Amino acid sequence: MIRYFYRTLRTAMRALRRNIMRSVLTTLGIIIGVAAVIAMMELGHGVSSQIQKSIASMGANTLLVLPGQATSNGISFGSGSTMTLTPGDCDAIQRECPAVLEAAPAVRARLQVVYGNQNWVPLTIYGTTPGFFSVRDWNTEEGEPFTDQDVRNSSKVCVIGQTLVRQLFQSESPINKEIRLQNVSFKVVGVLSRKGANMMGMDQDDILLAPWTTIKYRVVGTSAQTANQSAASSANTTGGAVNTSTELYPQAGADETIYPTESTVQQTDTPLPVRFTNVDQILVSANSAAAIAPAIQQITSLLHERHRIRGNNPDDFTIRDMTEITTLASGTTTLMVNLLLGVALISLVVGGVGIMNIMLVSVTERTREIGLRMAVGARARDILLQFLVEAVVLCLLGGAAGIVLGRGSSIMVRYLAHWPTEMSITAIVAAVAVSASVGVIFGYYPAWKASRLDPIEALRYE
Repeated sequence: MIRYFYRTLRTAMRALRRNIMRSVLTTLGIIIGVAAVIAMMELGHGVSSQIQKSIASMGANTLLVLPGQATSNGISFGSGSTMTLTPGDCDAIQRECPAVLEAAPAVRARLQVVYGNQNWVPLTIYGTTPGFFSVRDWNTEEGEPFTDQDVRNSSKVCVIGQTLVRQLFQSESPINKEIRLQNVSFKVVGVLSRKGANMMGMDQDDILLAPWTTIKYRVVGTSAQTANQSAASSANTTGGAVNTSTELYPQAGADETIYPTESTVQQTDTPLPVRFTNVDQILVSANSAAAIAPAIQQITSLLHERHRIRGNNPDDFTIRDMTEITTLASGTTTLMVNLLLGVALISLVVGGVGIMNIMLVSVTERTREIGLRMAVGARARDILLQFLVEAVVLCLLGGAAGIVLGRGSSIMVRYLAHWPTEMSITAIVAAVAVSASVGVIFGYYPAWKASRLDPIEALRYE
């Protein structure tokens, strides 16, 4: 059997070598089609990955854990109106939820930032931990982020966004310069890389980040309101400012925790333990988009246990996710990749039609040869297999050349046009499979027509 197929293949190759130029031109359609499939697939996967990274950097895999709501006489004051989240909750989420990649507490503020004779009220001021940079996938363009040691020591350091650099420092480098919040001096240790606007059009670069212990204990001490806290504090200034009231906001020593712990009585007897230190929200990053649902379930179960929420009692927290953004991005990129693939497959179909056309011409030209082979004992299936092998060999050779051309085109696009591309082994394997399929599908009819020729009529053909 193997020898039979070998002889058939050798006969087919000998027939193709008789007219090399025609064979090359025949495979040209397959070469272009396969190259287009591979180049479009790699470009599509590259763009898709780039979009997913961009969406992730904007917080698509981020969960926002918010405190609960306060009610009085049937009137709800809305989410966040009662402080029920603590830094300990954040530590527990990071430690005990396998689906969570990183978690960071956040204390929000709305204050005026002053440098020299310049001032600016940032859109966002967060007191947080170094985990925030991992949650938001946000690197520093200049300098370095603050550290866990800065959080423990309530160090007066901060990292600022590009908008603050532009508004306060103009052309100067802000690194190691000092800015003021509530008359508290902060040293700028880093500048965040540019992110631009988010999905809602809000400027993400208009931000200041500092250790949460510093913001809470030294600067504000309260949750951010919609009004400017700088203006509110200046209107109600007394002899003892928040940042100097160490008795209200004691500093942690070298061997102490950074926030007070709950007493044994409170932990065992109080359904909702009193929390002396709270945070405005907890930002959580899931391991992946698929891990968002398990992360929500794990966080919910953990906070139920920590907050002593039993039975049908309402939650004292809210978890928000960004799955709508991820779903929209996935649908858009999938549609784009499928569209590019459809356009490339049209080229393959055109190439297959070209092969069918040339093979029909070849059958007509070689009618006497077919008749002679049948006269000396060749069966119809031998003729069918010969022409079918010729078509498949043409398609496979075209597919191999198309793979080289497609990969080369993808590399050139990446280095010359700087478009994102991503090598796709699946596309290469699919291109080979499609090439062979095209050879069988479009080569079968000419081969079948050749096998159905009458030997006597074929020998008479001129």
